[in-house]
Amino acid sequence: MTDRAIGLLLVNHGSHSATWRNTLMELETRVRDAILAGGHISGIKTAFMEYNEPSIATRMKEFDQEGFSDVIIVPIFLTISPHSAEDIPTILGQLHDPEVIAMLDEEKIERYTPTARVHITPLLDFSNTLPKNVLRRCQELSRQPENEGLVLIGYGDETYDKEWGELFSQVADHVSEHIGISEHSYGWCGHIVHYSSDETTKAINAVLAKKDVALVVPVLVAYDEMFQKNIIGRGIAQSEGNGARVLYQADAILHDPDVDAWVIRISGEYAASLAA
Repeated sequence: MTDRAIGLLLVNHGSHSATWRNTLMELETRVRDAILAGGHISGIKTAFMEYNEPSIATRMKEFDQEGFSDVIIVPIFLTISPHSAEDIPTILGQLHDPEVIAMLDEEKIERYTPTARVHITPLLDFSNTLPKNVLRRCQELSRQPENEGLVLIGYGDETYDKEWGELFSQVADHVSEHIGISEHSYGWCGHIVHYSSDETTKAINAVLAKKDVALVVPVLVAYDEMFQKNIIGRGIAQSEGNGARVLYQADAILHDPDVDAWVIRISGEYAASLAA
């Protein structure tokens, strides 16, 4: 290794779903050649923040053992949450909040302060990827935009509920501007609503009170059977007309070439700055 050897760690949430995990590992595979071809980054790995190995601590130990001086971390998260603002920096020894440390210890998430210098990039909402992604998926579903409303279903976060709501409003405005779907609502399917389908149903019914048809789009990074199939699927079945007035594709943000391009671009920019 040279004096400055730069590694890249793609960090995601982790999931009990093998489908979800494989999708995130495939992201690494797709961007690997382009990133290495840039000449600044010489090692790429993926880590799961919780539930699964390889963990962040495991991967950072590997980077240290391999002699990397710097590691760029790209969090594959939609927008700010305690995971990105508190958990990941605490796992890496950058923050030392006793409550966060106690929570990580309780969940058996290992903390590790690496020898390598760590550089954490902005999140996915830093780019224009999400509005473009949702617009494309709406265009694939939509039949008569003037009679349709948009329902965005995300994981949600009680600490940053305002930020999530603002992000979804921006996405809905982008869709309205381009294809004319004027009404929208959003709901959560994660721990903030105790993984209940009721909030999905509520969000759908709010749109169906004004429009004939609801387009339901899961604003989730990857496909997880628990969320797209079970929670959102039940929410649709419980909605007005037993889902007959709903158009839905159980998909996710990945695989999206724009996400790949964003990972390549943001990691390249950070690496070039470090190498300068």
